[in-house]
Amino acid sequence: MLKDWCTWDDDYNKIVQDIRGKLVELATKENGFSSVLMQGSGTFSVESVIGSSLPDDGKLLVLTNGAYGDRIAEIARRLKIDVAVNDSGERQPPDLEALRNSLESDTGITHVAVVHCETTTGMLNPIEKIADLVKAYEKVFILDAMSSFGGIPIDAAELGVDFIISSANKCIQGVPGFGFIVARRKELERCQGRARSLSLDLFGQWSEMEKNEGKWRYTSPTHTVRAFAQALGELEEEGGIEARFNRYCKNQKTLVDGMLALGFECLLPREWQSPIITSFLYPRDEAFTFQRFYAELKSRGFVIYPGKITTGDTFRIGNIGDIDPDDILRLIKAVKESMYWK
Repeated sequence: MLKDWCTWDDDYNKIVQDIRGKLVELATKENGFSSVLMQGSGTFSVESVIGSSLPDDGKLLVLTNGAYGDRIAEIARRLKIDVAVNDSGERQPPDLEALRNSLESDTGITHVAVVHCETTTGMLNPIEKIADLVKAYEKVFILDAMSSFGGIPIDAAELGVDFIISSANKCIQGVPGFGFIVARRKELERCQGRARSLSLDLFGQWSEMEKNEGKWRYTSPTHTVRAFAQALGELEEEGGIEARFNRYCKNQKTLVDGMLALGFECLLPREWQSPIITSFLYPRDEAFTFQRFYAELKSRGFVIYPGKITTGDTFRIGNIGDIDPDDILRLIKAVKESMYWK
C-alpha cells in the first residue's frame, strides 16, 4: 500500500482483472460466473445487488435472524422494492418450513436473500438446505457471505447461488474500502436497466470492467485493491480456503474452551456456531459492566465487540484475520487478568 497507483494505468487494471478471476475461482469450479468489485463498505455491495437485481415487478423474501438480515430488508424498503420477511428470531436458524410455505403461497416472490454467517450472534445459517428449497421453486438466490467468503468453503454452482456478496476486509484478510460480488453471468446481464442508483449500478460497474479490462467506472480505492491482491496471495500460501477454515475452527474452539473454563457461557449451542465470531453471555454478577471489562482488555492489547442482540446482554469475540491459537491463548490469559468482579 506504500505505492501510488493510477486508476487508468494498464498495470493496475491487470491487478483488478487478476483479482476478479481469483474471486471466481474461490467461489466455484464451474463456468458461467463472473465477479465485480464495488467501492465502499460491504453494505454498499449488498445494496448494489438488491437495487440492481430485482425488476420493478419483483419481490424479495428475506430470511432474517439478526441485524444484517434486517439490514437487507431495510435496503429493499428504502428502494421501494416489494419485500417479505421471514424472521426466526435472533437465537434460532431460519425456519425452513416457513420458507417452504412462503414460496408455496406467494408466487410473487422472485428473489430470496439470506446472511450466511449472521455476526449478530455468530450463527452459521444452513445455506445448503435453504438453497435446495430456493432452487426447487426456481427463485434467484442472493447470499450475503460478508463474514464467511474466503474462510468457509462455498461452491456457488453446487449450491445454486446466483449472487455471493462479501468484502475486502473479512476472511480474505484485506483492508476496508470495497466489496465484491461473484454472480452468474446470466443474472448480471439481467440487471441491465434495473438499477435504482447510478453509483451502485451493478450491471454498469460489471460491464465497464468487462469491456475495459478491469477499469472501474469511478475512482477506485487503489491502495485497498493492491492490499487485497497481496491478501489473495497470502490465502493461497496458507493453503487456500480449506486451510484457513481449519485455522479459524481451531481458533474458535480454543476460544470457547478457554472461556468456558473461566466460567463464561456461549449464547448459541455449538452446532449452530460459526468459526468466525462467538457471542458470550454477561457473567451473572452485578459487579460486571461491559464498559470496564472492555477497557481492561483493551489495556492489555485486545479489543472485543459489544453485544448486538436485542433480547439479552452479550459481548462478542471474533477470531478471523492473521490470528492463530497462540493468540487466542494470550487473549484467554488477558480475560482472566481482566475479571475484576471475581
